[in-house]
Amino acid sequence: MARDSDVQGDSRHVEAFLEMLAAERGAALKTRQAYASDLADFATHCAPLSLSEARGEEVRSYLAELSRAGLAARTAARRLSCLRQFYRFLMLESVREDDPTERQQAPRITSSLPRPLDEDEIRLLLETGTRGHENERRDIVSRAALELLYTTGLRISELLALPATCVHVRGPMLLVRGKGGRERLVPLSQSARDAADQLVHFDRDLGSPWLFPGRDPQKHLTRQGFDKILLACALKAGLDPDRVSPHVLRHSFASHLLAHGADLRALQMLLGHADIATTQIYTQVMSERLRQAVAAHHPLARKAGAPVDAD
Repeated sequence: MARDSDVQGDSRHVEAFLEMLAAERGAALKTRQAYASDLADFATHCAPLSLSEARGEEVRSYLAELSRAGLAARTAARRLSCLRQFYRFLMLESVREDDPTERQQAPRITSSLPRPLDEDEIRLLLETGTRGHENERRDIVSRAALELLYTTGLRISELLALPATCVHVRGPMLLVRGKGGRERLVPLSQSARDAADQLVHFDRDLGSPWLFPGRDPQKHLTRQGFDKILLACALKAGLDPDRVSPHVLRHSFASHLLAHGADLRALQMLLGHADIATTQIYTQVMSERLRQAVAAHHPLARKAGAPVDAD
């Protein structure tokens, strides 16, 4: 069994680590709770060794155990990232001199980006999918939501948390509070601003603090409630509902910007990615599209004997 002093020491180290994440990195409560859970799970695996005594072999056997249990590679990679950050923190605090995760490779994660809608499908969704709903307000809500999602690339959580006052600030930018409480400014098109302004004007008697009020005006629209609106929009536009989601619209926003020459660093800022590596996955998608375009259209890339169109 682990010594009481080791357990108490682990508890102090974990608490200090989580406090550092909140104070220095602005980590959200859910992130800190996930890290605390990950460290507790690893501590159970390491017993009778304490967390501060764990070696590289404990890290390797832990990841192997996660793999045997069928844990998703992305989740296993997140747990390894948590351990790395924790042990580097212990090194900075002079609790230990080495990092037992240093030689451990992260599980390979395959790209899971959804297929974006093309620009014609987006136009169809905006022009046809936002009309003819059961009442005028639903048309207005649909238009404001889709305009904002596609022209700003917001996460659905960021969209639903927008205050009604966001349209009161006149100017080309929208202030968004993202993950970890980090704020960023994103350009707001005039059509998106007009759509949001129309919704605020229509709902003025509700007295809601939210741009997208829920059934209870003092609470914002739920994700489930928004999904029903998006489903109706997709059906009215004649699109497969399985291909239309808030994440697909965010992905379409990013893909279309890159296709039209946007800079990757600018895209990182617009999407609110803390790490450029998260944004770089879009370059992989674009590279594959370019490869397919060459294979499909370049004369020398075609199969032998295939006819080549004349100019």
